[in-house]
Amino acid sequence: MEFFSLTLQALREPDPAKKGALVEALYKNLRQNSLTFDHETPVETLETPSYASVVKIVRPRDVPKRKRFDDAEGQRVLLHAIAHIEYSAIDLALDAAYRFRRLPADYYLDWVEVAHDEVRHFRMLETLLAQLGARYGDYPVHTALFDAGKKTAHDPLERMAVVPRYLEANGLDANPRIIQKLESYPSTPMIKAIVEALEVILEEEVGHVAKGDRWFRYLCQERGLDAAESYFGIIERHYPGLEAKNLQLNVEARRAAGFACDELKRMGAKACK
Repeated sequence: MEFFSLTLQALREPDPAKKGALVEALYKNLRQNSLTFDHETPVETLETPSYASVVKIVRPRDVPKRKRFDDAEGQRVLLHAIAHIEYSAIDLALDAAYRFRRLPADYYLDWVEVAHDEVRHFRMLETLLAQLGARYGDYPVHTALFDAGKKTAHDPLERMAVVPRYLEANGLDANPRIIQKLESYPSTPMIKAIVEALEVILEEEVGHVAKGDRWFRYLCQERGLDAAESYFGIIERHYPGLEAKNLQLNVEARRAAGFACDELKRMGAKACK
């Protein structure tokens, strides 16, 4: 069995259940060292996301938004939005493993492991959606994460900067705010279950960002680049104004994921240890 072919198969699979099974098999075989790596296998360009046949795709401004999560509809919208992020994260992790060749063996294991985690996250959210009488595909979604993958498909350094170190790291900031909002409502079994799921995701996403940080710094060292200057240069090209946004940063989580205090202060952190 050949690694890149199997990874592409999982990446292309639109059905969440089948995709999850393919990722589990890939992860198991990779850990057992039962796969070959043909680095000469042509790398295919993916023009549409795997979920295009499962959900309706709209512009980001047209995705349903709810300000309150203390009723079933608000909870369905919230869970569907996060489930879409996790589904997209499965594909981004698989794509990072599939697209970039001739990297150390640990690189491929890291990103298949991330995909494996994201499958589990998606399933947690899918279960909660089902308890609310909904499923993935009931609400329209946007392709912002897929588009970020396309924009960085030419260079693993840019991919590591943009996806784990920027987009996923932003999730480390947003997740606690969502938890705080949920905990401001009267407690119910569903609110408790959503908070528990978000806490699991937050803890494990720190490790995912850390993997991105590891490989970003590895590639910077390989190319003789300054990591901080390279990071801010790449993000400025794709998402201008990072240093002027004065973000509400989860400094503790970002530090655990590998960010340096100097970087975080450039993003607006008032204090950092």
